[in-house]
Amino acid sequence: MNLLKDIIATYSKKRKQEKYIATLRQITPPTKIRSSLFEDKVTFKHIGLIGDIIYSIPCMLALANDKNIELYLDLSQKSMYPKGHKHYNGDKILTPNSVEFLAPLILSNPKFTICKAHDNEAIDYDLNEFRRYPFDYRMGHICRWYFFTFAVNYDLGKNWISVTKKEELSREIIISRSFRYRAPTIEYNFLAKFNNISFIGLEDEYLDMKKVIPNLKHIKVLNALDLAQTIAGCKFFIGNQSFSFAVAEAIKVKRVLEVCYETPNVIPEGQNGYDFCFQPQFEKIVTDLIHNA
Repeated sequence: MNLLKDIIATYSKKRKQEKYIATLRQITPPTKIRSSLFEDKVTFKHIGLIGDIIYSIPCMLALANDKNIELYLDLSQKSMYPKGHKHYNGDKILTPNSVEFLAPLILSNPKFTICKAHDNEAIDYDLNEFRRYPFDYRMGHICRWYFFTFAVNYDLGKNWISVTKKEELSREIIISRSFRYRAPTIEYNFLAKFNNISFIGLEDEYLDMKKVIPNLKHIKVLNALDLAQTIAGCKFFIGNQSFSFAVAEAIKVKRVLEVCYETPNVIPEGQNGYDFCFQPQFEKIVTDLIHNA
């Protein structure tokens, strides 16, 4: 029986590799779509998700090479989440509300001059090209998916978004935990014994977390820039693999990531970045940060 299993496993691995190689042979590496008619700017298109857009900024900065950036967001794409994953845009990846929420943060970077819905504007780079490659996108590092595709690099240990911080939140521990990408066995109830704990995120996410942290406060934000300024001002941030953590990673605030073992594709880089997927280590990190901050 073990011999049969080994034969099946070897055959499956070989078939997977053959498919991988065959797919690669059909792909032409992406290049700049337009000729260099516009020397002062570089234009990009993206289909989202909004966290992925944040993680694509280092690639855009590298490709733009200090030129201005125009970002156009494609609202036509259907959701890619598996059935059962809760997502608030229904069957679409991005909606007009998504663009309205995200644009103030993107445009806070002076290199970005446009962030709006795509309306047939000519583009230089389609950031969605990475999806053509046969890579397991549950793994790795989202930022580097773009590096693999466009053959660029960026120092991910330094921030790629800068915002003013809300100084009045300097004693606050801020949590954000989406219903997606939760690590099994992880509990947040030990945080109930600490003061100055706030949540940033949607109402139902907040109410779910308040069940285990009764003293939890809810910080409501106007848009992604407001969210970033809130996170930038906190004592430290705890989040799972959601948009809020993408922002915390981009601004390099002191941050703690809950890693989903099935989809470990977010990696804190640089100073003040912590991650966990086991309960004792989670509690130790948080306790050390509270007492040593």
